Amino acid sequence: MCFDLDSSPPIPPLEGGAVDHRDLELQSADGNRFAAFAALPDEPSEVGVVVLPDVRGLYRFYEELALRFAERGIAAIAFDYFGRTAGVAKRGEDFDYGHHMELGKPDHVQTDLRTAADWLREQGVTSLFTVGFCFGGRNSWLALAEDHGLKGAVGFYGQPARRAHPGPIDRAAEMKGPILALQAGADQNITAEVNAAFDEALTEAGVEHEIVTYPGAPHSFFDRKQEEFADASEDAWNRTLAFIDRYR
Repeated sequence: MCFDLDSSPPIPPLEGGAVDHRDLELQSADGNRFAAFAALPDEPSEVGVVVLPDVRGLYRFYEELALRFAERGIAAIAFDYFGRTAGVAKRGEDFDYGHHMELGKPDHVQTDLRTAADWLREQGVTSLFTVGFCFGGRNSWLALAEDHGLKGAVGFYGQPARRAHPGPIDRAAEMKGPILALQAGADQNITAEVNAAFDEALTEAGVEHEIVTYPGAPHSFFDRKQEEFADASEDAWNRTLAFIDRYR
């Protein structure tokens, strides 16, 4: 299960953090128009992240996460997956994301990601990363196998194994940049064996990487409501910022 719609990032806002934030409507190379949310630091930044949401697409959790990045001097844009089938309007709790997910294709995510990345570059970003969650975590890693010019990719509880389409394990030899994987130890669908296979594939491919598993943590532990796993969330956030700082 991914985040509830009333979930929020377990990251306190920075006192006095000045950011410029806005809703966007972007158009990809194939003509798709999709919604996005951008947050930019008050001072121009050369470092940016494209945030890839979970299977529900863009909602408040990821807008808040973009703000938390911007407060720390990192330009951020979070984008939606469903412009082709659901339009760009804000959606309610009854949105049937499963139906729209079935209508999409893997290359749609990467096409729209490229557009979001280009928007950040137009704002002056030169060192670009992806940070994704669940479905977005998987696609964050897969983005390194595309020609996006990324400095690195972070994924929270992403599925690295093959499903209907080749996964990060299958495409490890194509990866162009370092990987940080932040996995949940009690995730029933992403087992220790799957994470070990991901580690082995990346090692064999010569991809610099770190796979961190938080014992006992459930899928989508990175949530303010998951107070029991606050320490894991804090560590995961700090590792994400350190990863960006290291490879920027």
